[in-house]
Amino acid sequence: MGKRSMPETSDQAGPHRPVLLDEVLAALAPIAGKRIVDGTFGAGGYSRALLEAGAMVIAIDRDPSVQPFADALTAEFGERFIFVPGTFSQLDTLAGPHGPIDGVVLDIGVSSMQLDQAERGFSFMRDGPLDMRMSGVGESAADLVNGLETEQLANLLYAFGEERKSRRIAQFITAARDIAPITSTLELARIIEKSIGRKPGDAHPATRSFQALRIAVNAEFEQLVEALFAAERLLGEGGQLVVVAFHSLEDRIVKRFFDPEKGGPNQSRHLPQVVGEAKRWVAVAKARKAGEAELAGNARSRSAILRAATRSDAPARDVSLEGLSVPKVRDAS
Repeated sequence: MGKRSMPETSDQAGPHRPVLLDEVLAALAPIAGKRIVDGTFGAGGYSRALLEAGAMVIAIDRDPSVQPFADALTAEFGERFIFVPGTFSQLDTLAGPHGPIDGVVLDIGVSSMQLDQAERGFSFMRDGPLDMRMSGVGESAADLVNGLETEQLANLLYAFGEERKSRRIAQFITAARDIAPITSTLELARIIEKSIGRKPGDAHPATRSFQALRIAVNAEFEQLVEALFAAERLLGEGGQLVVVAFHSLEDRIVKRFFDPEKGGPNQSRHLPQVVGEAKRWVAVAKARKAGEAELAGNARSRSAILRAATRSDAPARDVSLEGLSVPKVRDAS
């Protein structure tokens, strides 16, 4: 993609401090007394900051490994913190029973914690099984790498990773797996590097391919769209939605969700003007990025983009991909 969702090392990221934390808190302010959904709990960085600012937090995550972080916050903050296992695409169903919700925050993408766990198979910098499943169930990255036809694999790498050399990479992958199945992260990374080479100073050649596989394994674009519309259903007038994305394709989806008219065709001033639908989101803030201080101390923040908006009183829309520019894998047939 135009931007990697995050760097392949979190060593500089600090002790689970989430990116753009100050900007997220400012977008949700005033926080004290509010009920806020942290739809992507992870290691609990946003949740802790919101709790310390006086909010009640309902946290959601589909990764079973985050349970110890949730338990720690429950022990510290008691009834002001509720953890609900599940996917953020169902946040309205999961959080709705816990009372009127004032705000939702979503931090899209794989966490530094997941990258650090070699056994999860997210990182090409650490050797581990080629897995990438956030929930630990379903089809793995190894299943895709070893099971897709060459053209299907190339189309996936191009659509979800914007990898211009996807065909050559796919050819090298299929040639290698004809000898033996590809089962580890470093093995796949070496094959990709061999296929397209590596110039000094450039990002690792496997960056885009690993990103594409992770997105496909976890259906991340579909989950994001479902989560955005779930937040629209959940929040009443005045409710706030804050989304932090890490690459251009996700950010574009969020941008067009908040303001769909910007994704449509321009109207000619010489023709009768079409009246648009009622706006579901108002006070749409300009995109925010990390400042110099955060960039210096947190490498992950380099590609982070924050967008926020406030819910209007218009009824929620039906879920639709139309106008959101959701990438699609071209059919190989």
